[in-house]
Amino acid sequence: MEESSITGTLVWYYAICPRECWLIAHQIEANQDDDLLDQGRLNTEAHYEREGKEITLPGGVRVDKVRRENGQLIISEIKKSSKFLPAAKLQLAYYLWILEQESVLASGEVLVPEEHKREVVLLEEMREELKRAMQNIKDIVNKTKPPEASWIRYCKTCAYAEFCWSGE
Repeated sequence: MEESSITGTLVWYYAICPRECWLIAHQIEANQDDDLLDQGRLNTEAHYEREGKEITLPGGVRVDKVRRENGQLIISEIKKSSKFLPAAKLQLAYYLWILEQESVLASGEVLVPEEHKREVVLLEEMREELKRAMQNIKDIVNKTKPPEASWIRYCKTCAYAEFCWSGE
């Protein structure tokens, strides 16, 4: 896997579950009838009615919201809850890095409307963590088999649960 093949989605899933990252990278689809996937889609649509639609920026970065504040470009990701906040921040740091490669300087924020939460994300504060994550993603995706299933707290609501745990 090339660095250019890494996506924000892979960064997100890597931060939650490396096995899920491998599955997605190898185009193994999750249970599309999963209620949580539907809730995520509805959350996005509900909060976009006021804000506008998803925006594609240089480098193919797709963000939920873009604005300028005091001359500074701010990109935002809107999430349903803060449950996956570390993953959302890493994903947003990746988007900021992609923009930086295109000579676009920005800062970011993760918005959780239902919790009235706003987390600022600055690339400089997350650059080393992002660098390690990107290398780990390349290593994981280049393997011929997914990482072994390892039970984490998110497994019981994961759309891949049957794939990972059907024989257990």
